[in-house]
Amino acid sequence: MTLAHYMGVAAALFLIGIFGALTRRNIIGILMSIELMFNAANINLAAFNRFLHPVGVTGQTLALFVITVAAAEIVVGLALLLAIYRGTNTVYAEDYNLLKG
Repeated sequence: MTLAHYMGVAAALFLIGIFGALTRRNIIGILMSIELMFNAANINLAAFNRFLHPVGVTGQTLALFVITVAAAEIVVGLALLLAIYRGTNTVYAEDYNLLKG
């Protein structure tokens, strides 16, 4: 497999994530789509590291940091979602107008 194969898979995964984030009404679905986009970036990091600098682990290390940030993002996002859900009893994105002035 070449670098183009990995980039093609990552591009497809990223496009699926963008499509999901833009078309979902459910906040949980939107968060899962954002995670797909993070995973596409991780595939690119690992693939570029493998093909451009095969003896180093820089790409894998950076991918681990991205996974850590993504885990923290999902925890904060779900905590906010639960806090808002308790007041509005809905998980649909168009029903959240709490921050409007």
